[in-house]
This record gives sequence, structure tokens and C-alpha cells, in this order.
Amino acid sequence: MTISATAVRFDEHMMWVDLTDGRTLGVPLAWFPRLLHAGADARARVEMSRVGLHWEDLDEYISIAGLLAGRSDMTRQSERAV
Repeated sequence: MTISATAVRFDEHMMWVDLTDGRTLGVPLAWFPRLLHAGADARARVEMSRVGLHWEDLDEYISIAGLLAGRSDMTRQSERAV
């Protein structure tokens, strides 16, 4: 069974992702700097797929599997590894 997002919403500090299995994940926006610094209009332009969330204008892709595993923005980690 693949778990996917059914809705995404934001408050001042968190991104909330409703999942097809009934759970809601709360993820700190600080984990995803592009979303943290984006305006409400840009955040609202999310494209939900079976496996993740994509904000084309922000060049941000977040997999549901990554959220469930507790992973934050992987670009920050790869920049540190250089």
C-alpha cells in the first residue's frame, strides 16, 4: 500500500500534511528553507502526486516516504558534505 498526501496546509511554523491512511504529519518549516521563506501564494501552488509534494516555482520536492522517515531538506545535507 502506498501512502500519499491528500492535503497540505501551513501555519506560521509548521507544514501539515494529511495522508491517505488518516494520519496528519506536522513538519517544522525550518526543515525546508525554501518553503519557510516563501509566501503563502507560492506555498499554495503545491502539486501532489502519489509519492510526494512538488512546488515547481520554488524548486522544492518532498517525498512522502522522506517525511515518514523524518528526513528534512536533503539539499542542505549534500551541501555540507562537500
